[in-house]
Amino acid sequence: MANVISDETIEYVGILAKLDLSDDEKEQAKKDLEEMLDYIDELSELDTTGVEPMSHVFPVNNVFREDVVVNGDDSDNILKNAPEEKDNMFLVPKTFD
Repeated sequence: MANVISDETIEYVGILAKLDLSDDEKEQAKKDLEEMLDYIDELSELDTTGVEPMSHVFPVNNVFREDVVVNGDDSDNILKNAPEEKDNMFLVPKTFD
């Protein structure tokens, strides 16, 4: 194991995560984190030249669509429901001064 995590680091991580770990749990967490860091080091040894980075596991297409008017301009019928109308808009009373 190349990576060694100190007891102070485990203590600090426990405080940040708001965990109250027993001594056995701290030792196990320390061992697990060291193994994870060793594995990350092992992965960094892989030759990734020519491998395009990806941001999603699945291919992502543009999820935006073009705005298409489907109902047309029916403002005359809509404004029939307005209590008052001015300049082709709803006219509503003030709610505050």
